[in-house]
Amino acid sequence: MRTPYQFSKARRNPYAKRLKKQVTIRLDEPTLAYFKELAERVGMPYQSLINMYLRDCAEHRKELRLQWRPGNAA
Repeated sequence: MRTPYQFSKARRNPYAKRLKKQVTIRLDEPTLAYFKELAERVGMPYQSLINMYLRDCAEHRKELRLQWRPGNAA
């Protein structure tokens, strides 16, 4: 029989706040291709690169500036 686990001296995970949450996001092909190509050049996974970019936007409180121009519908 196994010895029961002893948690009286356990401590919280110091990295728990840094854990990532899996989400589904829809990206258009050119955007995904851009990040995949850039990630390959710098030698890191493209998901990590996208996360770093979005984290930088959040940390610096960057806001998207949208300008609607009549006649330029995509």
